[in-house]
Amino acid sequence: MNRSNLIGLVLIGVIMFGFSWYQSRQYREQAEIQAQLDSVARVEQMAAMAMDSLYRAESAETDAVKVMTMPAYKDSLLTEARLATESIYMLSNDKMEVEFTTRGAQPYSVKINDYMAYDSTALYLIKPGYSKYGVSVFAGENINTADFVFQVAEHTDSTLVMRLPFAGGGYIQQKYAVSEGSYVVENELSFVGMENVIPRNVSMLDIDWSLVVPRLEKGFRNETQYSKLNYYFTGDKKPEIIGRGKDGSKRVDTKMKWFAFQQQFFSAIMTAENEFSAADLSVDFYSEDEYKSEGKLMACSAKLRSDFQAGASEVIIPYEFYFGPNDYKTLKSFDNKYEKIVPLGGWMVAWFSRLVIIPSFDLLGRFISNYGIVILLMTLLIKLLISPLTIKSYKSSAKMQVIKPEMDKINAKYPNEKDAMKKQQATMELYRKAGISPMGGCLPMLLQMPILFAMFRFFPASIELRQQKFLWADDLSAYDSIWDFGANIPLLGDHLSLFALLMAVTMFFYSKMTSSQMSDDPNMAGMKFMSVWLMPIMMFFICNNLSAALSYYYLLSNIITMVMTWYIRKYVVTEEKVRADMMLNASKPKKKSKWQMRLEEAQKMQEQMQKQQKRR
Repeated sequence: MNRSNLIGLVLIGVIMFGFSWYQSRQYREQAEIQAQLDSVARVEQMAAMAMDSLYRAESAETDAVKVMTMPAYKDSLLTEARLATESIYMLSNDKMEVEFTTRGAQPYSVKINDYMAYDSTALYLIKPGYSKYGVSVFAGENINTADFVFQVAEHTDSTLVMRLPFAGGGYIQQKYAVSEGSYVVENELSFVGMENVIPRNVSMLDIDWSLVVPRLEKGFRNETQYSKLNYYFTGDKKPEIIGRGKDGSKRVDTKMKWFAFQQQFFSAIMTAENEFSAADLSVDFYSEDEYKSEGKLMACSAKLRSDFQAGASEVIIPYEFYFGPNDYKTLKSFDNKYEKIVPLGGWMVAWFSRLVIIPSFDLLGRFISNYGIVILLMTLLIKLLISPLTIKSYKSSAKMQVIKPEMDKINAKYPNEKDAMKKQQATMELYRKAGISPMGGCLPMLLQMPILFAMFRFFPASIELRQQKFLWADDLSAYDSIWDFGANIPLLGDHLSLFALLMAVTMFFYSKMTSSQMSDDPNMAGMKFMSVWLMPIMMFFICNNLSAALSYYYLLSNIITMVMTWYIRKYVVTEEKVRADMMLNASKPKKKSKWQMRLEEAQKMQEQMQKQQKRR
């Protein structure tokens, strides 16, 4: 054994002896603290015995549980903070009232001022006791701020400062501040004079926030469908989503800027100025029975990790909370992609909502207080914008109606499947002479689809429509019930929506109006049945549980389209004008399209193959 090995063994022995001595000392200190606590408990129990029997029993039980569950802390001030009585303090502005409890220096409740819950009671985004927020850090021992009662160092209408002192003179501080006209609560988590308490090798702290989001809206299906958990990475175009009406969880191991517990119309968003380094996120939805009986929508959980720089005399970690409505303009003003949580649809439809629907809706809402009238005017505006496409589509349909006798002759001439190529060629030649594009009727409808989907996404997510009354509907953002069944019917629900029913009826009559222009080809029978009967029934079942504004929009759209169709048929695209246009088109020389040329070549090849088969 050389000298180096000998020195190494001696050092290892010294380290092991020192560690063993330190552990035994820690054990003795904890035992002494526990003995003191037991002594205090016995004194409290004896004092309680002097009171009346009921109070004596309840007090003794409470104290026993407190002593049994309370850990023994090395820091005497932590032990005192653990046993102290909590107090509630409020910060408020014109937008909200936020209560904080000194136990954990955490948000206790959040009431939004300008809104009411579905039952006309105060709207609590966080109900008292529905939230638990704590910061975990190693400060000589593992502590969680949620376990201790902080001392209030400063309290005004807009600022609250709470501190958890340590015996060494340092403290953990939570500072909260609100400003007028804002839904934001600014938060500074500080560690002051803790450089000798928190070891220098501590490089992170943990935040645990669990929240039960209460029921705020009328309909279970609608509210759950638009509720979810969002999280966002700096630089991304949009946040990631967990849930959307169903349970979900996600482990995030990269830096994350913010996350949001999102209800249909309101959200609780937490943002880290220096980003979170990791997170475990989850959302669990309550059943419909729990939703109705207990008023609970979903349970959200965020277990977060933030970087921590130990060794400094003062460490400040800034956070920000948003407690407010999912209003697109309000969220967009933060320039942090908050507005992306508003469900406007994918990129194919969201652009129309951002550029047309939202600006038009806001503009009309400034001058008209009745949102039923606003939706009517918006529907007229949209119909006016797409009227050229509507006219083009109808012209194509009218031409199809005019050539219907010729189409019937072609179908009669080529009834067999082996003549499908000849039938197709004859049909295309008829289309060419009549000036009909095969996509002439479909393409305008396809171009209108983004608009239809955009409106489908916009109305249920528009907070402007929330609790707005119109005609028999008491809330345009929820379903309009004229008959509550008292029981849940599969596919239909527990109610009957009149707007949805009227929408389905008008869709039926419009389909009947347009189906007369369809060919009598047996292959089109299924299409007619789907258009006239199946689609109205399907749309009724879909819209019966959705927002009244959406069904109302579809109802108006159907009525306006029916009137436009009648007017176009009567004055714009008459049969005489269509025939004259077709005759003029037939007289013009037409160059065959590449598609027609390929079709003719395919037909020739088919004919040659048939001749070869006959020779064999």
